Amino acid sequence: MFPVLETERLTLRELIEDDAQGILNCFSNEDVLRFYGQNPLTNIEQVKNIVRNFSNNYKEKQGIKWGIEIKGTEGIIGTIGFHNWSSEHKRAEIAYAIFPEQWGNGYATEAVKKVISYGFNELNLTRIGAVVFTENKASNVLLEKLGFEKEGVLRNYMYQNNVPYDTNVYSLLPTN
Repeated sequence: MFPVLETERLTLRELIEDDAQGILNCFSNEDVLRFYGQNPLTNIEQVKNIVRNFSNNYKEKQGIKWGIEIKGTEGIIGTIGFHNWSSEHKRAEIAYAIFPEQWGNGYATEAVKKVISYGFNELNLTRIGAVVFTENKASNVLLEKLGFEKEGVLRNYMYQNNVPYDTNVYSLLPTN
């Protein structure tokens, strides 16, 4: 059964096909994609396939992706999850996106904290990584504020709009 996580203000729940329009709106937005390393999504069918892939990745223990919802409202305000999840090596990488109209409200911090806790306590991870565009100031600040350590820079590691970008590599290990 897919885990539903709750914070003070948010519910993190499984993404479903009914979320396709919200996902399309988010991941076709230039402001969101500026530092995401992904081409814009273009249609609902494409998004529904992605949602099905998220479900399969969870079943195969390769990744987990939640929709972020404000309690008491309908519809997601972003996504968060782990990819490159390896049970064998007890590690995963975290990725998240908040819709621009919700930026600056602390929702990313709240969601990331909860997912980190879930990763260490329920998935038994011993390392959570993150790869972030060096120019993505907000995300770099958020990760460092939550205790992630910068391990280095991967040069020309990700492309956005056919332009190569350097990325920071972060890790977080559980505190004992």
